Amino acid sequence: MATTLQINGKPVDVKAAADTPLLWVLRDELLMTGSKYGCGVGQCGACTVLADGQPIRSCSTPIGVLGTAKITTIEGLGGAHPVQQAWVKHDVPQCGYCQSGQIMSAVALLEQKPHPSDEEIASAMDGNICRCGAYQRIREAIKDAAGLPQVAANPPPIEVPAPKPAAGV
Repeated sequence: MATTLQINGKPVDVKAAADTPLLWVLRDELLMTGSKYGCGVGQCGACTVLADGQPIRSCSTPIGVLGTAKITTIEGLGGAHPVQQAWVKHDVPQCGYCQSGQIMSAVALLEQKPHPSDEEIASAMDGNICRCGAYQRIREAIKDAAGLPQVAANPPPIEVPAPKPAAGV
């Protein structure tokens, strides 16, 4: 089945069933490998992309529900987006695996809240897991991209969700 998706400002025809997760279309058909496969159930955030400016988990979003939504991937930011520049400035990535999803969630946050509080940053980034624990540098990069001071008196912690046991364990 052919479907036309709006990806990074361009219509793109894809040949996939309506129930195919967007992540597989991006990675396997369009060879856009910036979005990563993490948990496969939409809980770790490694696969985050934007649909009409809202962060979604591409691993658990079938392309059939996207309609005319404008999809933005990490590739669509072009590498010079202020959030990407702040990520480099603050040397955020360690292993880097989760970073595209983290950046996409940060971009969505700053588009909705140009000057977010520490609490708003913590809330917006809550669903993105970084196994390296780069949360403080992520917060600093977001604040830098927003033009906010770097040090809060008592910043709220970014809560790390407990890992869920694998099925059948």
